[in-house]
Amino acid sequence: MDPVIIVGAGPVGLTLALALARQEVPCVVLDEGPGKDEPRPARSVVLREDTTALLERLTGAPLARAGSRWAGWRSMRRKQVTHEVTFDDTVPAPVHIAQHVLTDALRAALSRERLVKVAVDSRLDSLEQEPSGVTAHTRGPSSTWWRGSYLVGCDGPRSTVRKLQDIRFPGRTAVERHAVAALRTELPWPGEALLHRMPPWRTSGPSAGEITARPLPDGVWRLDWLLPPGKELVTPELLLARVRETLAGWAGGPTPPYELLDTGVHTVHHRLARRWRADRVFLAGDAAHLLGTLGTHGLDEGLRDADNLAWKLALAWHHGHHEALLDSYQAERRAIVAARLRAADQALPLLRGGGGLRSYVPGSARGHDALLVDGHVGQGPLGAPGVHAGSPLAPGDLEGEVPVDTLPGAPVTDVRVTAEDGTFVRLRDRLGRGALLVVLIAPGTGVWERRHWVSAGIMPQLAAAVAALPHPAELLVAESYPGAAAHTVLLVRPDGHLVTALGGVRPADLYAAAETAVGGPAGAGTADAGTAGTEARAEAGAGSR
Repeated sequence: MDPVIIVGAGPVGLTLALALARQEVPCVVLDEGPGKDEPRPARSVVLREDTTALLERLTGAPLARAGSRWAGWRSMRRKQVTHEVTFDDTVPAPVHIAQHVLTDALRAALSRERLVKVAVDSRLDSLEQEPSGVTAHTRGPSSTWWRGSYLVGCDGPRSTVRKLQDIRFPGRTAVERHAVAALRTELPWPGEALLHRMPPWRTSGPSAGEITARPLPDGVWRLDWLLPPGKELVTPELLLARVRETLAGWAGGPTPPYELLDTGVHTVHHRLARRWRADRVFLAGDAAHLLGTLGTHGLDEGLRDADNLAWKLALAWHHGHHEALLDSYQAERRAIVAARLRAADQALPLLRGGGGLRSYVPGSARGHDALLVDGHVGQGPLGAPGVHAGSPLAPGDLEGEVPVDTLPGAPVTDVRVTAEDGTFVRLRDRLGRGALLVVLIAPGTGVWERRHWVSAGIMPQLAAAVAALPHPAELLVAESYPGAAAHTVLLVRPDGHLVTALGGVRPADLYAAAETAVGGPAGAGTADAGTAGTEARAEAGAGSR
């Protein structure tokens, strides 16, 4: 069968290629660039706990050490600290990393993959679809035709794939603009990220009402100044003035020594593609959505796109075209991103507007600061990983379903589990292999050797039920899981989202849930009916933009 063609070699496209290769799916990555990113410390990304784990699992690289894990977070308003967060095991720290360091790690991992070909200096200029596959043409040093089973556009905001498929990309332009500087210096909060609203010092030109400082390794910081609405020209002189005034303001005296490494202007747009699937062509990352106001980070959502799509494409590639399963990518991911955009759009007038109710409601400013923390730290509707509520892959009412602390459709908690070979691993280490995970909660198994309990109690019955499932599944055992009673059985998708939790061994419920989780019988539905149904669900759940 033909490989999957991935257009775009940014973090999302490279991640998708790695995820597919780990599931034995060959890929071709069309990179319009030279195959290496220019080092730009002012161009950095913030990764949440789940996306950091995904990238570390795929690359084998300690990305948390290549970047900076924040020791804490503080919000300030004028001279007052309004919010503080200390990161620990219960509140995992985000990882702040230069984007070129991340893409270098992804490229290094791809260079070891026999199933992935990266074609540099290859710019897509046309594509054609047939019932059996996709043909793409690239121009560059030598014009080339590529044949693929599927094609995924990970080619950014100006996506050629999206334009060739005539998919609309409505939304808002320049929702926010930030002046950015990367510099090496010492700040009063080593290792902590800072959001400073309404700093007490005066600035040159229009007031900078919000400044963010985020640490990178080796004493480097990225500073972002929110620019006022309009098209203010950010000159080198203006930027240097802001650097000096900000550092002096935080130091409470003269400007401390600093080394300016890089500068730029970051413009945030809000856009959402009408469709994320056109038969055998898909969109992911910035080609499908743009967001990033109020501390949110679009790359996180793009990486979740790749994680969601990879196992579904792999299943279709290995076992035959599967409309219902492939349709679910758009239904799930578009609804989550649309909800994130709606939450940001609703919060923007409150957080960026002047006067109004916030001038009269006691404590409203503190509440607004807490809302901004959600976006930056990865909590609440602005930042927390989404839940696939109403997913077409969610099973209906199951007689044996029981509640746990993780909602159905939400990412599972990363607990220690015992694998089938008796080794102790993290639950997230078993994701991304294309198999469903069945996790038995069995207190006491963490202190006894596996040979003592593998053939005792309900294990033989559960092992037989897992072997009979309609899709390959791995049986794991955990000492405990938040909110789960003993003998609870969790069914987890290959991308780490909970399908259901059952009270004990219930073969019929487990089989029904597993079959629904992979889209029902292979080949179910038709292309036109399936795609139209998915679009209708997505529009109803996400709203028109």
